[in-house]
Amino acid sequence: MDPGYRSPLVDLFLRGGATRDIRMLAARGLLPRPAPEQIALLVVLSDDPDPELAAQANATISRVPREALSDFLAADAPEELRAFFAARGVELPAAPATVAPETAGGDGVLAVPDDAAVPRPGVTAEAADAGDTHEDPRLVSTLPIAERLKLATKGTREQRAQLIRDSNRIVATAVLTSPKLTESEVEAFAKMGNVSEDVLRIIGTNRSWLKNYGIIHAVTRNPKTPPAISMQLMHRLTEKDIKMLSTDRNVPEVLRLAARRILTKAKHG
Repeated sequence: MDPGYRSPLVDLFLRGGATRDIRMLAARGLLPRPAPEQIALLVVLSDDPDPELAAQANATISRVPREALSDFLAADAPEELRAFFAARGVELPAAPATVAPETAGGDGVLAVPDDAAVPRPGVTAEAADAGDTHEDPRLVSTLPIAERLKLATKGTREQRAQLIRDSNRIVATAVLTSPKLTESEVEAFAKMGNVSEDVLRIIGTNRSWLKNYGIIHAVTRNPKTPPAISMQLMHRLTEKDIKMLSTDRNVPEVLRLAARRILTKAKHG
């Protein structure tokens, strides 16, 4: 079910890009994400084709405190979410909520311990967040997924640079939701040759980031960017950069040919 709430993580779930273990964590309300996103994921999973996942998501939804849920729904929640919970008898208060929805519920919808993600011996998310793993980035990669998700949004700049390349797409895309993220970091990510297509798709469709020419240029030049996105962004490049693109053998041929057509048209226009 589409919850009407948009984030890189929710979109990935809707596209079927989350593995079963990640979906089960979300169904249990144990992904360390802001409350609105967790609730949206529960709604997505409430009619999952996997009956066990759907049952778990619905059980978790039934345990969310009604007062907290009502406050969240009153604070500009999408109509799809409001309709979903109205059908389940959740009453919406007339006055707007006084608690910001992004802080309600802490790191878990039910504020329960994450018993599915116990840190491995010798390293904890707290230690990593304090910078204790700075000299040995391999320690971050040994953390369970739930702990890496915490660092993706709350960790240091160095940890984000590592986790944006995480083999798990959920972790990598979570980096792009970090409130600490800067445009210079986004531009650096867009230049990386070892980030996933999902990361480049998210960057290449974010209107706010695309106000930055450096990001547009980096996304367009990245060989792993989906051609449909590169083709659209190419028209926003300067003539000089389009000319460079027309001879860049690292990008798909369709992009080089399109760049040449633009140059030819400009020359004879």
